[in-house]
Amino acid sequence: MSTPPFRKVLVANRGEIARRVFRTCREHDIRTVAVHSEADRGSLHVLDADEALCIGPAAARDSYLRTDRIIEAAQRTGAEAIHPGYGFLSERPELVSACEAAGITFVGPPAHAMEVMGDKVSARRTMIEAGVPVVPGVDDVTDVASAERAAAEIGFPVMVKASAGGGGKGMRIVHEPAAVAAAFEAAAREALAAFGDDRIFIERAVMKARHVEIQVMADAHGNVVHLGERDCSVQRRHQKVIEESPSPSAQMSEAIRQQMGEVGTKAARAVGYRSAGTIEFLFEETPDGPRFYFLEMNTRLQVEHPVTEAVTGRDLVWDQLRVAAGQPLGYDQSDVTFHGHAIECRVYAEDPVSFLPRPGPVHRIRWPQGSGLRIDTAVSDGSEVSTHYDPMIAKVTTWGPDRASAIARMRAAMDGTVLLGIPTNIPLHQRILTEPDFVGGREVSTRYIDLHPALTAPHTHDDASHSVAVAAAAAVRAARSVAGGPTAGAVVDEGRAWRESARWRNS
Repeated sequence: MSTPPFRKVLVANRGEIARRVFRTCREHDIRTVAVHSEADRGSLHVLDADEALCIGPAAARDSYLRTDRIIEAAQRTGAEAIHPGYGFLSERPELVSACEAAGITFVGPPAHAMEVMGDKVSARRTMIEAGVPVVPGVDDVTDVASAERAAAEIGFPVMVKASAGGGGKGMRIVHEPAAVAAAFEAAAREALAAFGDDRIFIERAVMKARHVEIQVMADAHGNVVHLGERDCSVQRRHQKVIEESPSPSAQMSEAIRQQMGEVGTKAARAVGYRSAGTIEFLFEETPDGPRFYFLEMNTRLQVEHPVTEAVTGRDLVWDQLRVAAGQPLGYDQSDVTFHGHAIECRVYAEDPVSFLPRPGPVHRIRWPQGSGLRIDTAVSDGSEVSTHYDPMIAKVTTWGPDRASAIARMRAAMDGTVLLGIPTNIPLHQRILTEPDFVGGREVSTRYIDLHPALTAPHTHDDASHSVAVAAAAAVRAARSVAGGPTAGAVVDEGRAWRESARWRNS
């Protein structure tokens, strides 16, 4: 076995993404360090690591968002590198700078790339200079009067967006002139509260577009490749719910895929990118063929990276670690091949109708097993989905030789999941996975859920009773299996089953 790129890696994150990074580290004999808040002291990611340090109280601002405490933890444990996961500090240039000052390797892009791509206005300008298509718009709108002029110039409907925004915060769609002022003021207030930055820009609202993103990987030696696209069009409140690869759009030809990939690599080169990154596009299907526009770049590993790993067979975290250590990528575009279809469903502790978070204790949880199935989670029996953090419970990913088989496996996975104690959005997934437009790949855009109100209609008493009965029966079967029945060991091995069924490959 070759020498690992690092002896010890600290993950500056929590939950399933910390466990995901630890898994790759274990496979390559790299020791791991977990950091945790006081609320996470008994969490699975803490138990998974070789070492663990508490870095503060439950509130993220006093723990997971404290750069100084992350650096101190790495120094105390002798960690040579810090992997940020996603969220928290993952796209904060100050963590990159702090790592450099402390002589610790940051597993991610340079600070400059983060700074340029983290600001939507500077990102738009950089992409325009690089020849990347962007949605028509007006930058740095400073007041209501300039907002109204910009909207009139662009033409309605328009999207009012925070320059420093993300995650759907600071965004408003405006359909008429009379609503511009209120939307501008509301977006600016929300952006200031969320990001400490109230700068706003306005662009044309592409009302029926898919959200299609390109995964890129780059090293410090000038090598940049793309690993295909992910279609993340099924969203609620600008947050992704289901992701898949490849895109099911009828207009996503091999030529368009190649074109988008080339644009994605061009965007990465324009900012001197290194590591895993994602170029997000609005993909507009028209009678004259598709048009796509740069939306933003996520300068980190994406939540939905498992679907790319499924169809390419690559371990993106391993690529990140090697690149961070200064090694060349080791493969070029001609080495990237795609096989089958993958779908990921994000399981949240939330009301499936209102989408409001419903954190609390998990009494019992049992995940299904099967070929082409991967479960990324940090929740087990007795776990508490905390009010302090994102309420995501798990990412369920299925792979199949074609889209129909991937959907069938996902339906079986959702139907076979037992999760008692708190409401989840599993009923929403079950409805989507049988809805004709989704199954047929038709009429799916970022407004898909809004345009299909039956998906979020309140459940009838009979529906609820049936769901409880199914869950209770499954719980009984799970209990019997623990006693040695034919399905003993129902909790999936996250690594082994996936690698065996989906051609997991390391290079």
